Amino acid sequence: MMKPNESSPDKDFILASGSPQRRRLLEQIGYTPKDIHPADIDEQVLKGETPLRYIRRIARAKALAVAAVFPEENILSADTVIVAGQKIIQKSADAEAQTNVMRLLSGRTHRVITSVCLISKTGRISQRTVTTKIAMKHLTESEISNYIASGEWVGVAGYKIEGMLGGFVKKIIGSYTGVIGLPLYETKNMLNGIGIN
Repeated sequence: MMKPNESSPDKDFILASGSPQRRRLLEQIGYTPKDIHPADIDEQVLKGETPLRYIRRIARAKALAVAAVFPEENILSADTVIVAGQKIIQKSADAEAQTNVMRLLSGRTHRVITSVCLISKTGRISQRTVTTKIAMKHLTESEISNYIASGEWVGVAGYKIEGMLGGFVKKIIGSYTGVIGLPLYETKNMLNGIGIN
């Protein structure tokens, strides 16, 4: 089976995420995981849990779940959440729910938080969490309708900034790749820290 990027040799880690965006971001900087094993965990928000605590817990739980299956491997996981105020934006079940999300984000600044967790072969755990602020323009009902019709929002929590929605963003303060799903600067430093260069 052909690998996505034959010019980049596999690196010595397993990616605990099925996100094609995360895989592409890693390949962008020359890192192709030797295996991809998405974690299957309960991602429900706990009562009283803040967005920051939630995203850190989920990223760590994903890494631990895959490390339990592959105990002598380096495991890299990540999770991303969109936050408006203290409200965590979950994946929308249908067009009506996503329309409400777009109305909520319209004309306001919200946060995108991505937490990255790395468990080394020796069991050492390192974690970095990056928060990016995004200022969204005021969206007209027509813009919202066109975005909903595009279907880009299906299967993601909130939106994909690398798609049509990018034209609605006035300002980004923080990590653009973190908004897509994996802050590359922090991730590369973490992998380098355990000898994966």
